[in-house]
Amino acid sequence: MAEVKKENWFKRTWGKVRKYFRELRSELKKVVWPTPQQVLKNTAIVACCVVAVGVFIWLFDFVAQVGIDALIGLFH
Repeated sequence: MAEVKKENWFKRTWGKVRKYFRELRSELKKVVWPTPQQVLKNTAIVACCVVAVGVFIWLFDFVAQVGIDALIGLFH
């Protein structure tokens, strides 16, 4: 039975790497990139949401602390 000679490891790997980057470039051409205005708007929305969640957590923590302090004060 005849053996089929495989390409060496370097050629196989280099071919896979080249194929990966060729496909990557092809896919990146299909991307619809946002405009600077859209990026700014979305960044502002995210920043506002982060601040809102932070305020909510701070309020919850404050109310919980006051409640726990009141309960502890009842038993002293």
